[in-house]
Amino acid sequence: MCNLIATQPVCKSSAIFCLPPHTDYFPRHGRIVEIGGQPPYALSRIAKAKAATPMEQAPLRQNRFADMSDNNSDPYNATVIGREEINPQLVILRVRPDAELFDFKPGQFGVLGMLGNAPRVPEAAPEDAPAEPDKMIRRAYSIASASVERRYLEFYLTLITSGSLTPRLFALRHGSRVFLGAKASGIFTLDRVAPEKAVVLIATGTGLAPYVSMLRTMLVSDSQRRFVVLHGARYSWDLGYRGELESLTRLRPNFTYIPSITRPDQDPHFIGYTGRIQSLMEQGVLEKESGVVLDPAQSEVFLCGNPEMVKVATTMLQGKGFAAKGGTGPVTIHVEEYW
Repeated sequence: MCNLIATQPVCKSSAIFCLPPHTDYFPRHGRIVEIGGQPPYALSRIAKAKAATPMEQAPLRQNRFADMSDNNSDPYNATVIGREEINPQLVILRVRPDAELFDFKPGQFGVLGMLGNAPRVPEAAPEDAPAEPDKMIRRAYSIASASVERRYLEFYLTLITSGSLTPRLFALRHGSRVFLGAKASGIFTLDRVAPEKAVVLIATGTGLAPYVSMLRTMLVSDSQRRFVVLHGARYSWDLGYRGELESLTRLRPNFTYIPSITRPDQDPHFIGYTGRIQSLMEQGVLEKESGVVLDPAQSEVFLCGNPEMVKVATTMLQGKGFAAKGGTGPVTIHVEEYW
């Protein structure tokens, strides 16, 4: 689901490209990076020649954790094998379960958890009441990794300083232990979209995460269906997965990526569209850049992120004949709210 934040939402960047394990600086982007594993599936298949040399996968744990009741001494059942800090408020985590990874569909979400006694980052706001030290704090977050990736799950997270869980997740480092739920859930998937229709994926912030999973999974084999991503953020350095999506645009003619920022006066070096997602839709930018017509007979739209964006975009799309859940006719607007 989008980074669902019960108390904190989670909709769930540029790719985590291969660097030696435990690398702590990514000079090209000025990001803090701790990595394990290999590059994203889509790039490793589509642009193998362009990606860096795959790193050696950390060895699997010998004592696989299958059931909490089998090992009461360890409340956690997964390990952080990759961490990329996009900026102090955004992070990508790769989590490898001790047991075999569950199956999931692109667009679904998983559950992460930490005990109340886990450390929090210094930027976190004081908690109104201390968390129960032995109670597991759980939240749902959209999965960003491809469904064909069987070694780990990837999550794109935003720091909610007043939240219960993200200040603890942001304190995790390579090798840290974490709780991972036993299954994925959610219906924010491509299942109900006819194969001949184009897919328009609109997001703000970390609402991009489920789309990254869809693209990494689908673009490897689907060269016919049109995919469009329209992603908005305040600044260019908040445009997570930007490098990977720009690479996919060059490699796949059936994919268009349209990034936009809302504070260009504070980010003067950004070259691209500026303004809110709603404004770009009104100006016809999406259709101009991609050639995809916003017509429910030809395309379906997914919305994930800021509730105001979702509300305004839904109203605009309904004016073009699209239908949201609860309306009349087949659903052609698929929504995942973020808080």
